Amino acid sequence: MKKMIFIAILGIFLACTGTDKSHTETAQIVVESFYQKDFPTLEKYTTKESFSSFMSINDIVPVAEKGDSNFSVVQEEQNEEIAWVKFTTSYEEEPETFKLVKEDGKWKVTETGIGERGPF
Repeated sequence: MKKMIFIAILGIFLACTGTDKSHTETAQIVVESFYQKDFPTLEKYTTKESFSSFMSINDIVPVAEKGDSNFSVVQEEQNEEIAWVKFTTSYEEEPETFKLVKEDGKWKVTETGIGERGPF
């Protein structure tokens, strides 16, 4: 009986400890979920403002097939609460840049402020 209780507690503990994504992993998830129209995932990894912005332009962007996005980080910069990721994908010809912030301990893509410039 003690063994079963221990296994149950261990199972609950392991289920609650999810691995947090890095800022670069989050950027990749966001760009792929946007182009593949996976809106629940997109919403999970973006701030409310950023999700609204993505949704406002989703109709003009064609759906990409699932597969390799060729996501590649060109440059990145991170401090404790803010990160910037410049990357390339097979979806766009030019590199793109995301600003990410920590929200409830998890990285999320957010909007850049008016007149705000990234580090690169």
